Amino acid sequence: MSKTDLVIEEPESLPEVPPAHEEIGSSRREWVWELWHFRELLYFLAWRDVKVRYKQAAFGAAWAIIQPLFTMLIFTFFFGRMASIPTSGIPYPLFFYATLVPWTYFAGTLGQAGNSLVSNASLITKIYFPRILLPASSVLSGLLDFAVGSSFLIAMMAYYRVRPTWTLLLWPIAVLDMLLVTLGISMLLGALNVRYRDIKHVIPFTIQLGLWVSPVLYPASFLTPRWRPILVLNPLSAVMELFRFSLFPDRQIDLNLMATSFGVTLLFFFLGALYFRKAEQTFADVI
Repeated sequence: MSKTDLVIEEPESLPEVPPAHEEIGSSRREWVWELWHFRELLYFLAWRDVKVRYKQAAFGAAWAIIQPLFTMLIFTFFFGRMASIPTSGIPYPLFFYATLVPWTYFAGTLGQAGNSLVSNASLITKIYFPRILLPASSVLSGLLDFAVGSSFLIAMMAYYRVRPTWTLLLWPIAVLDMLLVTLGISMLLGALNVRYRDIKHVIPFTIQLGLWVSPVLYPASFLTPRWRPILVLNPLSAVMELFRFSLFPDRQIDLNLMATSFGVTLLFFFLGALYFRKAEQTFADVI
């Protein structure tokens, strides 16, 4: 396959930046206006990521189901049948798959978004646009895989005769929480990766570690009260617990854990945004 096969047609012209917004170090209001002004570029970058991901892929979007499905089968055997993880009566395949779908989204998107700035170095050094669009486009494009994986979850619920209740209305909140966590950490790691190239080795390690310290394989109630305060410092705790609760309302949910974990999510998001805004002024010089 030649290099030209992966070339994606670029738009005829990029949005022009009004003179008042040419400086990167703009105020918050100008920064938000600038992001809105470049919204079409965000859609283009996200669509570009989707096309590259599925170009010449034999199974295409089916990988969004295959990956969490096979992982669920392994977890069901080892952690369900052998370790007997308590699930409050929820079938093991459903219990694991319900959190493996958002986890697969988070892990895949973080790996891509964390390297999005470095992999687009030529674009950053040639033209100006809000650099946050690069990690944000990875976060946006990953929603397609998430939607495909979630559709199979609906089929599994029908197979196990699990009827949704009013708690399903919390599903969009869980998705929003997932997006905030992913974008916040992606901005932080992406900006750090520009200056410190060791971060590219930290990202896969962080993903591997996150699987074990997040309630993906076990419910939060599985941990003893001694370790539960540490769990609330993980922003993914609220994400996973809220996804399970929205689908299986018979499960008990720790409101204190949820509130604290969601607060950590907001902290990660704002810290990531602040550091990204400060660091993006030197991206073109050091990348």
